[in-house]
Amino acid sequence: MQDVLGLILGGGRGAGLYPLTKLRSAAAVPVAGQYRLIDIPISNCINSGLPRIYVLTQFLSVSLHRHIAKTYKFAPFTRGFVEVLAAQQTNEATDWYRGTADAVRQNLRYLKADGATDTLILCGDGLYRMNYRELLATHRETGADVTIAVHPVPRAQAPKVGVVRLADDNRIVELVEKPQSAEQLDALRAPAPWLEKRGLAGVGREHLANTGIYLCRREVLFDLLAAQPDATDLVTELFARNLRTHRFQAHLFDAYWEDLGSIKTYHEASLALATTTPPFDFHSPDGVIFTHVRNLPASQVRGARLEQSLISDGCLIEAGARIERCVLGLRTRVGKNATLRDTVVCGADRYETEDERAANRLQRVPDLGVGDGCVIERAILDKDCRIGTDVRIVNERKLREAEGENYAIREGIVVVPKGAVVPDGTVI
Repeated sequence: MQDVLGLILGGGRGAGLYPLTKLRSAAAVPVAGQYRLIDIPISNCINSGLPRIYVLTQFLSVSLHRHIAKTYKFAPFTRGFVEVLAAQQTNEATDWYRGTADAVRQNLRYLKADGATDTLILCGDGLYRMNYRELLATHRETGADVTIAVHPVPRAQAPKVGVVRLADDNRIVELVEKPQSAEQLDALRAPAPWLEKRGLAGVGREHLANTGIYLCRREVLFDLLAAQPDATDLVTELFARNLRTHRFQAHLFDAYWEDLGSIKTYHEASLALATTTPPFDFHSPDGVIFTHVRNLPASQVRGARLEQSLISDGCLIEAGARIERCVLGLRTRVGKNATLRDTVVCGADRYETEDERAANRLQRVPDLGVGDGCVIERAILDKDCRIGTDVRIVNERKLREAEGENYAIREGIVVVPKGAVVPDGTVI
């Protein structure tokens, strides 16, 4: 892994996660109470022995830069680093990144200066644990130019991801981004013998999704970018158009993997972490997920009832509260007799002082957190939300999509944006 350079694409607008990305990039979105999505690929790199990592950023990246700077510091006499490459004007380019391929192209000088034989390109919004050494072994053993990690998914999920079709030797012969028609999906189904050989027959996962994990030979990556100087997207313009001229190999990854690129998948994956048998375990000794260490007190629960929930550091849950299938982020405050079900609360960036609370009450501004007597179901509360007393956030009109002054509804899930204020007695 010393001959591999990591490149994480962390600068996306993250439209599918809006309004969680209203004030931050997708890679900076909180996950599992006290982590951020960027922690997943960086931790996987560190656990795999890959010490040199660049993170490409662009959109609303201040909080992401701050998190990376505070968290990932290596010993001064090693070659290890996690460095941010923000979009910038240069003598060669005056535009922002126009896409994933353009982002890599604008930073080629850093790749060339490193001298690594291979470049590992990763997306910043997936939830998975992978040992990239196994990916590298497939890459080297097959003599591939580009190796793509693929994950078996059911037909219903295939239209939401990129799907590959393989030859008998696992060489990729077709790569389609979000196939929609029945004819496309039928043609991209993995053959029954291939599935049977790998123990996947009869499990309903007959399509192979592109996970956004690419291991590229250094010179091949340079050549592809130079040959198509106007290409903006890695997958559709660089990879899919060169499947016949270069060897694109698939690496089967059948452990847990989830693309958290939409509000629905983010909500479902977050709540799954709080179940009795979570599909992804942040506490696994096989690959610790790192994040910024905070000096916070233990959470305090004052006679509340909790069921299948994750409670982060520094929380205060008042008497009579009921928390069912929820994730509570750092410094979350839940008032007396409040009920939260199937809800993700991202917490707060700070504690309020008594003087601040007193001043806010004079202006009828609720305290940070969830007030007394609230009922919140199937929702996401972003950081620093102020939910007043006796508020009901239950999607009362059963809407699929909606926009409000201090909320949005995505696929039936109510999302309260960062810093939003919901006055006492409000019903959503």
